[in-house]
Amino acid sequence: MVAYRTLVVGTDGSDSSYRAVEKAAALAGAASAKLVIACAYHPADDRDGSAADALKEDAYQIVGSTPTEEILRTARELARAAGATDISERPIVGNPVESLIKLVQEVDADLLVVGNKGLNSLAGRLLGSVPADAARKARTDVLIVHTV
Repeated sequence: MVAYRTLVVGTDGSDSSYRAVEKAAALAGAASAKLVIACAYHPADDRDGSAADALKEDAYQIVGSTPTEEILRTARELARAAGATDISERPIVGNPVESLIKLVQEVDADLLVVGNKGLNSLAGRLLGSVPADAARKARTDVLIVHTV
């Protein structure tokens, strides 16, 4: 069996993404591996929010760093409760998929963990989804956790 040393998990603060954090944390704890929890965001600006308003729960991109800090704090607490002990948090500016792929390379992660949110949605089929794009673009193992 492959022993993972470093896992990266992405969260956007949704219940679905927190379930992926818990699964990644349980795996990291069982393997005594490092867990890196990431939250991608775009700096706040005067962008038109109409697309996010229209997509509602499928709008997974966070604007501004303040919500990111709270999301990462909550994710850390969940990860600790699920068994992870070596945890770090990374707020990263950019789109979720590209940011996660870059982070995986930076920390030399063995496994990228994402939830399946958006995988079978209409928006996911038309615009792409984080799990599908991450699985296609990653050069490491990807675990897509059934969260919805």
